[in-house]
Amino acid sequence: MTNMTLALPNELHRIMKKHKDVKWSEVARHAILEKARKLELMDKLLSKSKFTEKDVLEISRKINKGIAKKHGLIK
Repeated sequence: MTNMTLALPNELHRIMKKHKDVKWSEVARHAILEKARKLELMDKLLSKSKFTEKDVLEISRKINKGIAKKHGLIK
């Protein structure tokens, strides 16, 4: 198994030290695994897509504009 070193903000380290019963390396391993699985799924889905990055940005812009209009943020 490969080892990894992480830099943590002081506040997070303080909280973790208060909860020494938690296996923090296991928590981190689980979170990283979940993120990696989501990325793998995204890669698999996108590998079949015919959309270009330009297409995706245009659709995203239209969705954001529609949401902003719905909530009265723009006319």
